Amino acid sequence: MTMASPLLHPYEGPHLTLPNRIAMAPMTRGRADDVTAVPHPLTRHYYAQRAAAGLIVTEGIWPDPRGKAGPGIPGLVTDEQVAGWREVTGDVHAVGGTIFAQLWHVGRMSHPLAQPGGATPLAPSAVRIESEQIFTHEGDLDHVTPRAMTIAEIEETVAAFAAAARNAVRAGFDGVEIHGANGYLFQQFLAENTNLRTDRFGGSLDGRLRFTLDVVDAVVAAIGAGRVGLRISPDNPENEIAERDPRGTYRALVDALDPLGLAYLHVIERGAYGALADLRPRWSGTLIGNFNGPEATAQRAGEEVIAAGLADVFSFGRLFISNPDLPARFATGAPLAPYIPDLVYGGEAEGYVDYPALTAARP
Repeated sequence: MTMASPLLHPYEGPHLTLPNRIAMAPMTRGRADDVTAVPHPLTRHYYAQRAAAGLIVTEGIWPDPRGKAGPGIPGLVTDEQVAGWREVTGDVHAVGGTIFAQLWHVGRMSHPLAQPGGATPLAPSAVRIESEQIFTHEGDLDHVTPRAMTIAEIEETVAAFAAAARNAVRAGFDGVEIHGANGYLFQQFLAENTNLRTDRFGGSLDGRLRFTLDVVDAVVAAIGAGRVGLRISPDNPENEIAERDPRGTYRALVDALDPLGLAYLHVIERGAYGALADLRPRWSGTLIGNFNGPEATAQRAGEEVIAAGLADVFSFGRLFISNPDLPARFATGAPLAPYIPDLVYGGEAEGYVDYPALTAARP
C-alpha cells in the first residue's frame, strides 16, 4: 500500500489531532507486578515502540481492586502505580505519541483469587457464567456466582472511575477510555440477561443505561469531556452476554452521550447488528471503529470503514503485538510479522518488546 491509504491520512477532530487514523486497540498483556499492580518496567518500551500509531489505548487498568480480572493486571489507584504509568506516558510523548488509559472493571469476570481478601466478585446481579472457566494464578477454574452490588457499592465504583481518571491525568495520559465492552461490568449492566435488578440501575432501558451514564458523567466532571472516550461492543456475545435489543439499547445510549462532546466513541462491531452503520449518523464527534473476529483485522478492512465514512479512525489490536511499526508497514506494503500466541499474556521481554521494527521497509 502507498500513502493513498485512508488510514494514513491525518485526522483533526474536536479534541484529537492525530498524524494518522490508525489506533492501537487496548490489549491485555498481563505483565504488571501482581502484588503492587505497578506496570512492568518494560511497559514503557512496549508502548513507546508503538507510538507511531495515531492513538494508543492502553491495556485495561483497574480503577478499583474489586475490578481486577486476574494475574498481572495493572492498577491506577496508588501513588506507586501513577509513578509507573508516568514513565510510560513520558516515553510515549518523547517520541510524539498520544496515549489514553483504558479504565477496566470486569464485574463478574473475576474470581475470589483475584479479589481483595478473597471476596466474591461484584456484578449487577447474581448471574453466574456457566459455559467457560476463568484464568487464575492457580490455573483455569470455574466461575463463582457473583454478588449483586448494593447501591452504595455502585456509587463507590462510580467514584473510583472518577478518581482513577484524575490519576491518569496526574500520570501524564492524554485522556482515558472507559471500557464499556466485551461483557465486562458496563455491558453486564446494559444487557438484559445479566442485569436483573429492579431498582434505579435496572428494570428498564433507562435503568440499564444509568450506570454507564453515571460513570461517564463523573469522569467528565473530573477531567473534562475532551479527555474521555467510551468503548462499546453492541450485540457482542462474549462472556455470556445476551442483548435482546442491541439497536434500541445502543441508540439510546449514544443519543444520551452525544451532547456531552466526548473525545471519542470506540465501537467494536461483532455480531449480527451493524453497529457502525447504525450509530455513525447518531454520533457527532470522533468515532473509532473496530472489528473483533477470530482473525486479526486486515489493513483493507480498516481502509474500507474509513473510506465509507463509518469511522474517523480504525483500531487494530493483534497486528500491533508483533508489528510495533504497523503504520510504516501499512504505508510500504511490507510483510506483517505473526505474533506468538503463547507469549501474549504474562512473562518478560519475549513476545513483548522483542518484535523488531523494519530497518529498511520495502514495498
